[in-house]
Amino acid sequence: MNKNIILNLKNISKKYGEKAGLSSLSITIKKGELVALIGPSGAGKTTLLNILTSIVKPDSGNVMIDNKSIDSYKSTKELSKKIGIIRQQFDLVGQLSVINNVLAGKLGDWGTLKSIISLLSPREKNLAIDSLERVGLTDKLYKKTSTLSGGEQQRVALARLLVQNPEIILADEPVSSLDPARAEDILSILVKLVKEENQTLISSLHSTQYAKKYFDRIIGLRSGKVFFDLPTKKVTNKDLESLYSLKENI
Repeated sequence: MNKNIILNLKNISKKYGEKAGLSSLSITIKKGELVALIGPSGAGKTTLLNILTSIVKPDSGNVMIDNKSIDSYKSTKELSKKIGIIRQQFDLVGQLSVINNVLAGKLGDWGTLKSIISLLSPREKNLAIDSLERVGLTDKLYKKTSTLSGGEQQRVALARLLVQNPEIILADEPVSSLDPARAEDILSILVKLVKEENQTLISSLHSTQYAKKYFDRIIGLRSGKVFFDLPTKKVTNKDLESLYSLKENI
């Protein structure tokens, strides 16, 4: 049992009808790693992240989180301490204020009653304020979230993750809906926060440029399989060209 391993996936397979989402995929990730998942559309990136959050169940294989089977995490509260996710759609409630969306990161701890009360009168305001300060949004505390720009909404989602404080952060195309300047801004903040909190980050990305700039390790997926798994410095242009080639070469 390696205490430095936080995620261990062995022979994970998932089919959607006749189409393979993932095929006998095995990956090991250490605590504190910054890992980018890249590959063509349909490679299995989102399926993999959804399996790690238990939204999707694999057809076969084992998922171990911190040396414990994912199936043994019996409650949302328990799993939310280990894994949090940020998506390209932000997963925010536009009609609620920024502070209520940020404090949604505590829902796993609070339970139903306290969560309902917090909608009327936000609990633990200081926690939300501190988190928003770290992402540069303290002036938006009581703004309706839908009135914010895309980049600001993604910062709110980051602040919500700070409140949740999971050991592992999954990011599913977190900047694909943003322009390049705001995408760089969000990724730099995300990586900075993850390093400050000694968390592990796994992000799916369309941009190989962002993967090489912000991540230590790159896993290339294709047709539901690992095409390559390398330290970022060892990923060559030839590796990337082969990964995205229209020819079936695996």
